[in-house]
Amino acid sequence: MAAEFDLVVRGGTVADGTGAALHEADVAVKDGRIAAVGKVSGKGAEEIDAKGLLVTPGFVDIHTHYDGQATWDSRLQPSSWHGVTTAVMGNCGVGFAPVRIEDRQRLIELMEGVEDIPGAALDEGLAWSWESFGQYLDTLDARPRDMDLGAQLPHGALRVFVMGERAARLEEATEGEVAQMRALTAEAMRAGALGFSTSRTLNHRTLKGDPTPSLKASEAELLGIAMGMKDAGRGVIEFISDFNTPNPESEFEMIERLLAASGRPFSVSLAQRHSRPDGWRRLLGLVEGLAAKGHEAKAQVAPRPIGVLQGLQASRNPFSMCPSYKAIQDRSVAERLAALRDPALRARILEEAKAPLRSDMAQRLTDYDRMFPLGDPPDYEPAQSKSFGAQAAREGRDPRDLIYDYMIEGDGRNFIFAPFANYAAYNLDCCREMMQSPHTLIGLGDGGAHVGLISDGSYPTYLLAHWGRDRASGRLDVSWLVKRHTADNARAVGLYDRGRVAPGFKADLNVIDFDRLRVEAPVMKWDLPAGGKRLLQKATGYRATIVSGAVTYRDGEATGALPGRLVRGAQGSPAA
Repeated sequence: MAAEFDLVVRGGTVADGTGAALHEADVAVKDGRIAAVGKVSGKGAEEIDAKGLLVTPGFVDIHTHYDGQATWDSRLQPSSWHGVTTAVMGNCGVGFAPVRIEDRQRLIELMEGVEDIPGAALDEGLAWSWESFGQYLDTLDARPRDMDLGAQLPHGALRVFVMGERAARLEEATEGEVAQMRALTAEAMRAGALGFSTSRTLNHRTLKGDPTPSLKASEAELLGIAMGMKDAGRGVIEFISDFNTPNPESEFEMIERLLAASGRPFSVSLAQRHSRPDGWRRLLGLVEGLAAKGHEAKAQVAPRPIGVLQGLQASRNPFSMCPSYKAIQDRSVAERLAALRDPALRARILEEAKAPLRSDMAQRLTDYDRMFPLGDPPDYEPAQSKSFGAQAAREGRDPRDLIYDYMIEGDGRNFIFAPFANYAAYNLDCCREMMQSPHTLIGLGDGGAHVGLISDGSYPTYLLAHWGRDRASGRLDVSWLVKRHTADNARAVGLYDRGRVAPGFKADLNVIDFDRLRVEAPVMKWDLPAGGKRLLQKATGYRATIVSGAVTYRDGEATGALPGRLVRGAQGSPAA
């Protein structure tokens, strides 16, 4: 007898994406869609015994940077190891389309500077078989993947395409240039962009140290782009800003005018700054104010500290600014490790490390009271007493001395965790409060970016394991956590066809051994084009990840199935 279904997941404990109580059910799949949920009598061509396992919708990660990797790689790792079945890229105003031939290197330098993706890897990996944003989508569409992928139109690329060198010099766009941006934005939305992203932060700089081209874009320019989205009748606006003025309300007044004119949904990145631990509440209040006036406005927040991983294998370590370290920094890890074990070089570096640091970033990266051994399994909510500063104080030693020893232990594979946001009080209570707001979205994992310094693409696993099971106090309901990272994120970017375990919805699923679920320690791999390095971080506990009804990963290992496709624009609800 022929099987009635392509796949049946039997007897799992279902978190259906609505936040409803966990319940036991079978999930049947046919032709890439969920066909039935409940007691399913019909047989599947393939069946998964999920008794005692958690069954969820596939996770939807709305803040990634796979813009380059997606053109040459069918596996969007590390995200696909962590249950992500749909990723949205093109965030923070950076990307590779539209582009003119003469501006390709400028966009590479922007991506390398802002997102720490090796320029050599991009030089070798990018085929540049496109000029327009629509042609870029066509290139993406031609490659099968292990997950679905959506793209946003990046302001930096758009501005450089229209204005050339004047964009890099942060000059104001003319009326004609604004009109051209409006037309190109509408064209990109109609071609399938999920939205538009822009950056107004000084932290985003090119490899040469120049500000991101969109830093000082005028309200007229932003309004023109927003109106292009209105012309197309689609797309979300993603926004990042320092909000450093004494009056961030003024920038939100501009944002409100953009939303009122365009009617488009909006999200902004939000984190706790250690210099102003309560400032995030003021900004979230401004987002809530937009929502109270009828605008679709959300803040994207992270479920753990935002910080960097430093070490001998990483792009940076606490001694990177020391002249004696700079003299060996281009050597292989093994050669540097051997050199650093020399007592004379050690003494010189430790003495040089005492010199005053000029930049705020350098000072943040040498804040020894906020630097911790990451450990295995990694600890993303370490007690203050575990910091190198606290340990040094207990032992009567210089923290630099401790850090030097730790960095060269374990064949140089150790990583130092240095959080610079969301950790002012040495706990994650602020993240819990942010996540519980109805006006936030869980994001900011940056999968595919900051590959030598950050490994936050693993946060979907951390979100469930830490907040739903491991945290000593303040744990959150598992079903609610699943909803936050599935249906809520999907709706926020217009993807109403996924994020739920219900008939008619896209058959993107995770089957999870919740008791074993954990984030593994990150490792550095030199597997990008041109031998570029990147941090990769796997997970334990995913028994199966399913995309459009096909099992893509079993027990963390790829099956060879590549059912993922480009998502072109908003997708309607199955009930519509």
